[in-house]
Amino acid sequence: MEKQVTKERIWTKDFVLICLANFFIFLGFQMTLPTIPLFVEDLGGNEQLIGFVVGIFTFSALLLRPIAGSSLETKGRGFVYLIGLTVFVLSVGSFGFLTSMVFLFVMRVVQGAGWGFSTTASGTIATDLIPASRRGEGMGYYGLSGNLALAFGPSLGLILTGIISFKLFFLICAGLGLMALLLSSRITYKKIEPKPKDSKTKLDLYEKSALKPSMLMFFITFTFGGIAAFLPLYTAEKHIAGIQFYFLIYALALMVTRTFAGQLYDRRGHIAVYIPGTLLILIAMILLAWLPNSMILFIAAVFYGLGFGTVQPALQSWAIEKVPMNRRGMANATFFSFFDLGVGIGAMVFGQIGHLFGYSSIYKTAAVSIFISMLLYFYFLYKDRVSAVHQGS
Repeated sequence: MEKQVTKERIWTKDFVLICLANFFIFLGFQMTLPTIPLFVEDLGGNEQLIGFVVGIFTFSALLLRPIAGSSLETKGRGFVYLIGLTVFVLSVGSFGFLTSMVFLFVMRVVQGAGWGFSTTASGTIATDLIPASRRGEGMGYYGLSGNLALAFGPSLGLILTGIISFKLFFLICAGLGLMALLLSSRITYKKIEPKPKDSKTKLDLYEKSALKPSMLMFFITFTFGGIAAFLPLYTAEKHIAGIQFYFLIYALALMVTRTFAGQLYDRRGHIAVYIPGTLLILIAMILLAWLPNSMILFIAAVFYGLGFGTVQPALQSWAIEKVPMNRRGMANATFFSFFDLGVGIGAMVFGQIGHLFGYSSIYKTAAVSIFISMLLYFYFLYKDRVSAVHQGS
């Protein structure tokens, strides 16, 4: 039995290349995550405009993901991935040349399109390359490449924007995306036989079997909009130092989970990781709503990193668990569409909440969102058990 498991290798040449490409594109993206709000402020925007600039990106990605998912099955993995990376590189490189909020909105839409195509494709490519018996573990390692970028990206972005111009900064971010493009051109992509077209595939917008984990992910990533867009501004308002270290600590905690969460999912399923993970995120949101000093900020980073790192790969593995190979693209598109929807709606809602009620209210609302996700999870478990009883009788 042990020999059979070891034969199913995860670390092939192509898997290493997709992880490296994922690292570089995520590094370019993560560097812009806490700095886009600062760029909006530099252009004269307020909290509401920051929310819309963050949100419009994710909504653009959201709208394009079903097209990306369908194209993965018809045009091929490599075509979709390389197109997405190219669009992302060109859009991010253009930011430094913009002097108008209107043009920034437009290019954020373009960036979202590139991000939607590239991340939907890369997640699908990774699942193609990972043995089914080790999918949770493999997705954990693949996610680790993004987490490494998260460990350095936000802090590096905040440091660089303090010492160089926004123009040079965004060109550096585009260069990192170009590195991902070069690496991805060396991958041997699996050819997928598409299903024959019929009347059912005309409005192929989502994968039904991926809806449950995707809906749960929505309420979790809803909290992410509040952290990515407003935590740097919130800590500045409260004169709390160490926001750069928050992102580093969060990412390190995330990486710790990659060493065990995926394997735990493979052995015991989502029930063993979801509730502990969401409880940790809930505690993190409560701590951020309170936030008296830097120490609490760092503790919240640890809890959020451990929680999100435990839950996200498990939910993504659950989303593709029961779909055939030629539907993995659409399953990933469904999962990331809800992921994006949570971030986008969260950023826009939190922009209004922060403007009207203050930044602390953002994290109180985020805690409620996590609680809703937990209730929904228990509802899904209940429905599944009732269904199993009916089928058994």
